[in-house]
Amino acid sequence: MPRGVVVVDGERCKGCGLCIAACPQKVLAFSGTLNKSGYDVIHMQNPDACVGCAFCALTCPDIALSVYREKTAP
Repeated sequence: MPRGVVVVDGERCKGCGLCIAACPQKVLAFSGTLNKSGYDVIHMQNPDACVGCAFCALTCPDIALSVYREKTAP
């Protein structure tokens, strides 16, 4: 099964939470860390659950997320 990694551009993130709602694996959450604009940025709260589906990146209106997949050994 592929494993995913979500990379968040913290300065682009406006903390809208759409990516959190879109994630079927419940990987993302608010970090509690504010960017320069004062927005609470997203982070991977449960990285082991990420399958790299990229639903989060597709729903982000600010293009703040990049999703990468890596193959894991069977």
